[in-house]
Amino acid sequence: MTKLKIGITQGDINGIGYEVILKTLSDPRVISNITPIIYGSPKVLAYYKKTFGNNIQTVTIGTVEEAKPRTINIINCNSEDIRVEIGKSTEAGGLASYQSLEKASDDLKNGKIDIIVTAPINKKNIQAAGFNFPGHTEYLAKEFGNGEHLMILMNDVIKIGVVTGHIPISQVSGEISKDLILKKLKVLNDSLINDFLIRKPRIAVLSLNPHCGDEGVIGNDETEKIIPAIMEAKDNNIMAFGPYPADGFFGATEFKKFDAVLAMYHDQGLAPFKVIAFDDGVNFTAGLPIVRTSPAHGTAYDLAGQGNASEQSFRSALNTAINIYNNRNFQYNLEKNKLNIAELGDLSEINKNGE
Repeated sequence: MTKLKIGITQGDINGIGYEVILKTLSDPRVISNITPIIYGSPKVLAYYKKTFGNNIQTVTIGTVEEAKPRTINIINCNSEDIRVEIGKSTEAGGLASYQSLEKASDDLKNGKIDIIVTAPINKKNIQAAGFNFPGHTEYLAKEFGNGEHLMILMNDVIKIGVVTGHIPISQVSGEISKDLILKKLKVLNDSLINDFLIRKPRIAVLSLNPHCGDEGVIGNDETEKIIPAIMEAKDNNIMAFGPYPADGFFGATEFKKFDAVLAMYHDQGLAPFKVIAFDDGVNFTAGLPIVRTSPAHGTAYDLAGQGNASEQSFRSALNTAINIYNNRNFQYNLEKNKLNIAELGDLSEINKNGE
């Protein structure tokens, strides 16, 4: 059986990327059924192995075709004179992270790898390298997008999508429209069915304004945009409910009654998500023809080089990517054989168990 080739980008070389990658891949159970390929720098990898006293065997390869299964392979994407400055944001770090992402994306585009898992980047220093995007999500949407996409933050108990992503809060209301909400609901609904094998997903939609706008006293976004989007979604057989005021919704743990939540803006969804799922949260880009996940944390310069960073979020990102890839193949085979999820019942447990 062919092992899945998992492309792993190094992220910012001065953050905790290499630490969580090494900790995750050092577990022989993790790499027993995959071929992991780090896109980065053998020199930087060796530096961090020495820093953390990690003696796990790694192999430098020139191309994906040389990669060995159940072995930690690394492809050099950076200059040999690259320099690590632990805990610091540097232009060299930004360039290295961009080069890693660019090479992995090219190989993914050409079918050389199956999945991409991205370690955290610094959204500021990577701009100096010519990366003109707010983050991974927008870059990958540009490289692989064939329609609408959606950032989903998730773990085993909650999935949250956001209508607007990495934009200033002052632009959120102007960006949101009935059509945009409807498009994001469709991407989220399709992803829950195809990527997570949930037969009839229930989606909660959050309001934008406090108290759902208090019937127009605090704002009209709910009556003019959000409610019409929910109604049209229902007409299109999407089980969307709301809008719900975010404070009471999360405070009363209403999210447990739904398969996913659609938030209106970044921090509305991510702030409560990180309280609920900080240790094992995963960032997944839905709506793309490729599978990409990442840990739901940043570069964590303050923890870099100390050996104290938790790898749980990165491990969850890797496992989630594999599950989604397998679920998509399962769904593809159903369609190929003229079957569908509705005929077989709810198969969401397949995703949870990774079977």
